[in-house]
Amino acid sequence: MESHILIIVFLSFGLSFIFALGGVGSAVILIPALSWIGVPFNLARPTGLFVNCVSMLGATWSNFREKKLDVKLGLPIIVSSFVTAPVGAWAGHFLPTRTLLFIFIGFLFFSGSMMIFFKGSKYAHQYREDRPVAGPLGVGVLAGFVSGLLGVGGGGIISPLMVVQGFNPKRVAMVTAFSVPFSSFSAFITYAAMGSVSVKILVFAGLAAWTGGYLGTRVMQKKMKPQSVKCLLGGVLILIGIKFLWVMA
Repeated sequence: MESHILIIVFLSFGLSFIFALGGVGSAVILIPALSWIGVPFNLARPTGLFVNCVSMLGATWSNFREKKLDVKLGLPIIVSSFVTAPVGAWAGHFLPTRTLLFIFIGFLFFSGSMMIFFKGSKYAHQYREDRPVAGPLGVGVLAGFVSGLLGVGGGGIISPLMVVQGFNPKRVAMVTAFSVPFSSFSAFITYAAMGSVSVKILVFAGLAAWTGGYLGTRVMQKKMKPQSVKCLLGGVLILIGIKFLWVMA
């Protein structure tokens, strides 16, 4: 595991930077990447959650500095996901690894398809500007449970479902970045209490993830169209899902 530290640092920085462009955490790709280089799946999950938390905190700090953060829209998601994430983490310890991997593959296909095919309104003036409670609350419940169960942070659930509800993708990206650290940290604490963490990996991966998340969000704010990035990320998620199915077949 010691020989993998440098690789983990590069993966954490690079993936956090790329996924911050779309306002989502990188754990959905980081977990299989860590598994491929030899990190056990039960250790890759909490590492992915921690990286999600730190990278999206970096993204949120960037959004806060630019005064573009919609706190009120994100609060229902934060509260509900924070509560259900430990439940998912607890449930994950009672399911076989192969079952979890199949669930993970389903999540990859779902999240990728939602990002590609559900783009919301075509015209900016048709995007919702209100701050409802019920819809985001339900999104948070599902995102929190999936976050804890699979160690993916929940951004791949929050982002596409909020876009489907009619919110501006760029606004959604910022709300997702704000929400993900809470569900990720809640689930991570549960794993830490069960002893499934490596402090050394977390320190190096966390520093790289903060930097990647902050810089990625800065680029997104200034240069990128989040909808285009989401389509790219959606394709990557589906390809990773196909790769996992091929390996497990």
